[in-house]
Parts: sequence; structure tokens; C-alpha cells
Amino acid sequence: MKKKADIRKIEPYLYITPITLILVTFVVGSVLISIFLGFCKYNIITPPQFRGLGNYIKLLDDSKFIKALWNTIKLELYIVPLQMVSGLLMAVFLLANRKHLLGKIANCVIFIPFLCSNAVVGVVWRELLNGKFPPVEAFFGLFGIQPSMLLGDSKSALVVVAGVAIWRWMGYYTVIFLSGLMAISKTYYEAAKVDGAGKIRSFFSITLPMMKPTIIMALFLSITTALRNFELIFNLTGGGPNNATTDLVMYAYTLCFKSNSAGYAMAVSNVLFVLVMIAALFQKRLLKRESSEL
Repeated sequence: MKKKADIRKIEPYLYITPITLILVTFVVGSVLISIFLGFCKYNIITPPQFRGLGNYIKLLDDSKFIKALWNTIKLELYIVPLQMVSGLLMAVFLLANRKHLLGKIANCVIFIPFLCSNAVVGVVWRELLNGKFPPVEAFFGLFGIQPSMLLGDSKSALVVVAGVAIWRWMGYYTVIFLSGLMAISKTYYEAAKVDGAGKIRSFFSITLPMMKPTIIMALFLSITTALRNFELIFNLTGGGPNNATTDLVMYAYTLCFKSNSAGYAMAVSNVLFVLVMIAALFQKRLLKRESSEL
């Protein structure tokens, strides 16, 4: 009996052992290797040579790295606010029109872009904006814009990348916000209506405060997903023109596979890793503050 009891105690750990080994080997192991190689001169072919902080000191004088870092920050500033606002507004629209035909159609269509990979989305939008589709040219012509110039202009290319990323992820965040909205009890709105509060007042006084945990979670997801646009950038612009759309991930890829500087590329990747960790700590602090208020 005692042996059976002991086996039952360790049984849950036996179930999770395989996935734990996989995570430790391929996730934790990869992170540790990346951190180590960030301090080395390494070109994949020859053994790594330890050079201390040499790679990170070099980053401070690397104009391409500074530009890639700034592009990454700009993508965050473009994508995150618009993604949050558009997702929340679309969720409110779908909830308000869930019984109407337009709402049902939108509910089915809105999630389709997310089902496509970043690579597919990048190729599709590159072909749409290459000037070969008259309907697309006619639409942009209404605003005096040539679609073929959007990706060829260093001033507009990054905005296009951000817009396509927002378009692809809108359905994902709409579902998140929609689930949060549906969890709010109708009694709050009924009580507010009795007190004479309108829809706008109810939205800011009831909906947003009740949605705060969902918004914090979506904010963190939006920050991290905005850093994961390599396939989109690679297939849409290739990092051009003149590195105008090269973010940290794209720059690390270029260093590793085109410039044969894997060690330096790992240093760039480690900077990105630090940014993600900062975002994670920021989210943890917000959630802790939110739980303490509750």
C-alpha cells in the first residue's frame, strides 16, 4: 500500500517529464547557448572564440543596429495602440450586432487573416501592392497614392508593414476582447441605465474598468507579437528599402546567414530577449497591482 501511495505521488511528475525534457533541451538550452555565443566571435564554421563584451560594445557604434532597434520601437508604437483600439472596437461592434446579418458575416470573416501565416500574408500583400491589380490601384488612386510606391518609399514602407500586421492580428485580439466583454454581467448595464447613464458613459464607467485584466493580458500579447514579424517583413519588403523595415530579428537573420557573423547576431538576439523580459516584468507588475486592488 505504501509503495502504491508513493507511486501515486510521483505519477503526475512522470506524465510531465517528457515535455519538460523537451522544453529544457530546446527552449532553455537554446537560450543559454544564445547567451553564451553572444559573448563569442562565431561564424558557424569555426569554433567560437570568447571575446567578452566585444559584441555588445560593437553594437553601440553599429548604425545598422541602432536603425533596426529604432525600427523595432516604431513598429511597437504603430502596432500596439492601433491593435488594441481596433480589436476592442471590433469586439464591441460584434457584440452589439451579433444577431444581425452584418455582425454574423463580420464574425466569420474577421478571424480569417489570422489563420494565414505571416509568410503567406506577406506574399499576398506584396503582390497586391506591386501595381498589377487594377482594383487595388483604383482604390489607392482615390487618395492620390500609387500602391507600388508604398513599399518602395522608405517613409511609408514601415507604416505598411505595421498596417498589414494589425490587419492580420485584428481577429485574434477581437476574440480576446469579445470573450472579456461577454463575461461582464448585464446587470451592471441595467443598473446604469436606470441611473440615466448612456452607452458612452457605461462604456467608460463599466466596460473599460471591468475589462482591465483582459486589456492588460492583450497589451502584453500585443507587445510580444509586434516583435514577431520576421516572416512578414522578409516576404513583404525583405527589410528594405535601405533597411527602412529591418527590425532586430531581421537584422540578426542578415548577420547570421548573409554576413556569417553568428556570434554578433546572437548579441542582437539577446538584446531583443531583454526587451521581451522587460515587457514580461511590466505585465507581471500590472497584474499584481490589479489583483491587489481586487
